[in-house]
Amino acid sequence: MVREDVIPNHLAIVLAGEAGSGVQSIETIVTRAFRRDGFHVFAGKEYMSRIRGGSNSTLIRVGTEPVRAWSDHVHLCIPLDEQAFAHVKKRLSPDSLVLGEQTVVGTGKSVVDLPLTAMASEVGGALYANTIAAGVIWGLFVRDPAILESVLQAYFADKPGDVIERNQRAARMGIAHGQNLRISGKVPFAFPERPPKLLPLFMTGAEAVALGAIAGGCNFVSSYPMSPSTGVLTFLAQHARELGIAVEQAEDEISAANMVLGAWYAGARGLATTSGGGFSLMTEAISLAGMIESPMVIHLAQRPGPATGLPTRTEQGDLELALYAGHGEFPRALFAPGNIEQAFDLTRRGFDLADSFQVPVFILTDQYLMDSGYDVENFNLEQELYRPAIIQAKTDYRRYCLSSPDGLSPRGIPGWGEGLVCVDSDEHDECAHITEDAEVRMSMVEKRRKKEKGLVSQVVPPDWYGSPEAEVVAICWGSTLEPLLEAVLGLALPGLAVLHFSQVFPLPPQGKFLPKKAQRLILVEGNASGQFGRLLKGEWEITWHARLLKYDGLPFSVEGLRDSLQKILRRKEQS
Repeated sequence: MVREDVIPNHLAIVLAGEAGSGVQSIETIVTRAFRRDGFHVFAGKEYMSRIRGGSNSTLIRVGTEPVRAWSDHVHLCIPLDEQAFAHVKKRLSPDSLVLGEQTVVGTGKSVVDLPLTAMASEVGGALYANTIAAGVIWGLFVRDPAILESVLQAYFADKPGDVIERNQRAARMGIAHGQNLRISGKVPFAFPERPPKLLPLFMTGAEAVALGAIAGGCNFVSSYPMSPSTGVLTFLAQHARELGIAVEQAEDEISAANMVLGAWYAGARGLATTSGGGFSLMTEAISLAGMIESPMVIHLAQRPGPATGLPTRTEQGDLELALYAGHGEFPRALFAPGNIEQAFDLTRRGFDLADSFQVPVFILTDQYLMDSGYDVENFNLEQELYRPAIIQAKTDYRRYCLSSPDGLSPRGIPGWGEGLVCVDSDEHDECAHITEDAEVRMSMVEKRRKKEKGLVSQVVPPDWYGSPEAEVVAICWGSTLEPLLEAVLGLALPGLAVLHFSQVFPLPPQGKFLPKKAQRLILVEGNASGQFGRLLKGEWEITWHARLLKYDGLPFSVEGLRDSLQKILRRKEQS
């Protein structure tokens, strides 16, 4: 059972139902309404690979302070069918309030009847049950009805007037029902007071990656749709005309990756967005990028494998896939944003890094980060606008000039200047002519490897959270950051700190990033084998004292991490 005091000043609402039942609509309406009313909101989801059927759930956390992590606690649950109730039942505690049709979800101490079907029939049919449910939530917490009605007005703005009117009527009916429940004393929790300040933006990880690509100068995107990466493609496609972005839904991931290489060769800034199975097909193009020294940016949204695995779930299982993708040896960089701000900043940075060093750059996210949304501050837009790292080729232009001490030969593009811009997938000389000369081969390998030193000099260092005197350090990467931070802050132990890596390759020298007082290191990552742990152990020669690995397809929760950390710390005290 999860204690209610684990997460103060927040309420957790879980909506559950089969795909197509409207859970997403309720989430969108309620989230927008709470934000318009001045509250901080986190919204996340877990769902099955179904167009119709199955059991999906959405978590909405509402609070007086920013909240940005998945929680297992449930204050209020609205299951829309019996299967959905069974699906979320293990997350409920005796203090959870369940609102559902008793003819569907059954009776119980914590179940309060919510006759959605009968109420919806009064408005115009089952279609309006979702809006009624949103109204019940709104009335349950005694919020201003005008706010919810204004949200509905905007949400259904492209619908006929009678649709808007019916939905607003449905909302009013739900609000009245919710208010009556509150008056009846059946609600075991109070709603927090409105905070004085609201952060200006609310967005998902997918939107942040797309916006980061735009800020990085992306003007070409090619992809074969594959969850959970598709949100990036659709966002860029929706804004393609106004932003001058060429969008190509390729016939497969092989074509998508090669189109991106072609775009960079022509002077554009291209992005491929995919997931693990699609990324596997891109590895030949990635190796080609290494040989022709072409910039390339690939967004890899991870999900559980192997093969199709759990296509709508989350995992951090593709680090080594990205780290070693492509045959042969060539430099690369891997970013792994820990939150929405980093998703924007690192995607933007990835385009500049790829362009400057003429290497593939990978942005590693996962389903949890892609599909979660919460409040953020305005992004940092003061950074200097990107400058394409290309030159006008002269008549004596040599694409792979060996004279540069850092391995970076000037990159020209066809048609700009008088020089001939050649590339070749075979080993080549300075002018891109095929060669099997052993000395030239060694020179070219060494030229490409010289970039590694420059890439290390540009590494984004890991972030330390907590006292510099901490002896116990939880080390994580990517999207585990926010749940782990909330878990550690809740424990309030000065001897426990968090070290988070948002760039996972290349790694910086250990140096100042891991204080000597850090005696016990805990690895936290979402896979079964501890992939980043192996990499970090090899690079930094460290010893792990405990590992928290999760690979069930579900995200880390604040409570789960807190309980696991407490057990590890108790073992430390007993040893």
